[in-house]
Amino acid sequence: MTFPDVAVPRRLALFSLLVPDYDEALAFFLGIGFECREDTDLGGGKRWVRIAPPDGESEILLARAVGGRQRAAIGAQGGGRVWLFLETEDFEADFARMKQRGVHFETEPRDEPYGRVVVWSDPWGNRWDLIQFAKSDRSGTGA
Repeated sequence: MTFPDVAVPRRLALFSLLVPDYDEALAFFLGIGFECREDTDLGGGKRWVRIAPPDGESEILLARAVGGRQRAAIGAQGGGRVWLFLETEDFEADFARMKQRGVHFETEPRDEPYGRVVVWSDPWGNRWDLIQFAKSDRSGTGA
């Protein structure tokens, strides 16, 4: 269904990632090459912390979990599946750099019809793919 002459959002600007501690999460992500785009104190122990890969368009908002329900969801936001996809243009270099910096890789790198990929997890159990897509437009295999 389309609606002519109606403005529609065009991009995912940021999403929240639950973490136990802002500084611990910042240290990890900065250590693997992300950049901190904003770290604003909002008072009461709350901060607005935006991170992203260098030159990345979408950002992650680090959200310190508060209360039992949120703490229980740390590392489980994807329900045990890979749900975060970190795109690279130089798979081998980024894989080697991340491995050298202590990132836990769950699998060995492999080639799939959609690209070169390896599964890794952050310190809180979120599962990620490091991926170099086979096609820059991510159009799949053409089938």
